[in-house]
Amino acid sequence: MTILNILKFPDPRLRRIALPVAEVTAEIRSLAADMLETMYAAPGRGLAGPQVGALLRIFVMDLTWKDGTPEPFVCINPEITGFSEETASFTEGCLSIPDVPGEVVRPAEIDLSWTDLSGTRRHKRMSGMEAVCAQHEFDHLNGRLCIDLMSEPARFEASPRLQAMTL
Repeated sequence: MTILNILKFPDPRLRRIALPVAEVTAEIRSLAADMLETMYAAPGRGLAGPQVGALLRIFVMDLTWKDGTPEPFVCINPEITGFSEETASFTEGCLSIPDVPGEVVRPAEIDLSWTDLSGTRRHKRMSGMEAVCAQHEFDHLNGRLCIDLMSEPARFEASPRLQAMTL
């Protein structure tokens, strides 16, 4: 496995829309393993293909590994097929925008469909941090960053750090 370079804001590749994965191949499985290794080393809880320069619709996440129980999750060609009207606010951080956490409001629950590493299509209702993380990584596949969803006061507070990243 290889630790990949994580692209940092304002790299324009972070704003590109990722392409569907045509099929689950050995190369895709290797990319997923490298992405997990990179995420753990960062250390983060989620990482999307575009963040490592792979403009493919794939993301990985693991919400429990920092507590000592790794549960890696690989999501290929995800689709959010439903979401709750109820929303929740969480402070989100991003490996591509280090040291710029901010409050983001998202649907509290989502229905996610994805293909796993065996090529099987899966479906799951997610809530809490699992839903937040999946939505955050899904946004990366569409060129959207958490800073785009921050409230105006949160963006204003983060503005000096974001401007410093563009120099």
